[in-house]
Amino acid sequence: MTATKIVPPPTSAETGRAQRGRQQLAQGRSLREPNVKKHVINTVGSIGVVALLAGLWEGYKALGQAVGDVIPGTRIGFPVATDDLSMPHLSTILHSLIEPARRGDSMSLGAYLIGETTVTLREALYGLVAGSVLGLLLAIVFLNVVPISKGLMPWLVASQTVPLVAIAPMIVIWGGKAGAPPWIAVTGIAAYLAFFPVTINTLRGLKSPQKVHLELMHSVGAKRRQVLWWLRVPASLPFVFAGLRLAATASVVGAIVGELSAGTGRGIGRSILTFAYYYSNGPEKLYAAVLVSAVAGIVFVQLLGLIERFALRHRHA
Repeated sequence: MTATKIVPPPTSAETGRAQRGRQQLAQGRSLREPNVKKHVINTVGSIGVVALLAGLWEGYKALGQAVGDVIPGTRIGFPVATDDLSMPHLSTILHSLIEPARRGDSMSLGAYLIGETTVTLREALYGLVAGSVLGLLLAIVFLNVVPISKGLMPWLVASQTVPLVAIAPMIVIWGGKAGAPPWIAVTGIAAYLAFFPVTINTLRGLKSPQKVHLELMHSVGAKRRQVLWWLRVPASLPFVFAGLRLAATASVVGAIVGELSAGTGRGIGRSILTFAYYYSNGPEKLYAAVLVSAVAGIVFVQLLGLIERFALRHRHA
C-alpha cells in the first residue's frame, strides 16, 4: 500500500507570480511579432525602391535610344542623353566592379573602391566623434546659460548656410599653415557638418522632460547636475541618436568633399575626382565609384542604427 503525497494548493503569491510571468511572456511575444513584421516590411520596401530606380534607369535609357533622345512629335530633346557614354547600362556598371581597376593590375575595381572607401569612412568617423562631442557640449551650455544660447545660436544657424565648397578650402589652408596632415583637414570638414544636428537635437532632448518630472526632482532636493544626469540626459537619448544619424550622413558627405579640396592621396572622394577626369575612357567607373560611396554611407548610418537599437533596447519598458 503506497502513501499518497498531498500537494498543498498554490498560495496567492505564487499564483500572482505565475500570472505575471505569463503576462510578461505574452507581452514579450506581442512586442517581438510587430518588430519582425516591421523589419520584413522595411526590407521588402527597400528592395522595391531599388528595383524601381533600376527600372526607371533602364526604361529611360531604352526609351531614349528608341526615339533618338527626342520627344516624339516635337524637337525637344531628352534632358539627359541615353548613349552609353552618358548613361551606361546598370549591368555594365556592376560588371566593372569585378574588372581590373587599372590596366595590368590584378586588383578589381570593387576591391580598390572598398579600400578607398575605408579611408573615407575612417575620416568620417573621426569627424563624427569630434562633431558629436562638440555638439553635446554646446547643447549642455545652451541649456544652462541662456544668454550664450540666444547670442550664439543664430551664428550656428548661419554657419550651416555657407556653401561647403567655400568652407572646405579655408579649412584645408588653415590646416596646411598649421602643419597638419591632409586627413586632419578632412576630419575637420566632416566635424563641421556633424556638430550642428547633434547640437539641435540634443538641446531639444534635454528640454523634453515634462514639468511634473522636473518638479519631482526639485522636491527631493536634486541639484542641477543631478537633474541633468538623472533626468534630462536619459530623456534626451532618442533625440541624440536622431541627431547622430543625421550627423553620420553629413560627416560622410563632408569627408568626400574634403578629400576633393585637401588633395589627399587616398579616399573615395579622390577616386571620384580621378574617374571624372578620365570619364571618356570609362564612364562606368565613375558611376561605380558613386554607387560604392552611396552604399558605404548607407552602411555607416545603419551601423549607427544598430548601436541605437542596442542602447535603447529597454526603452519600451
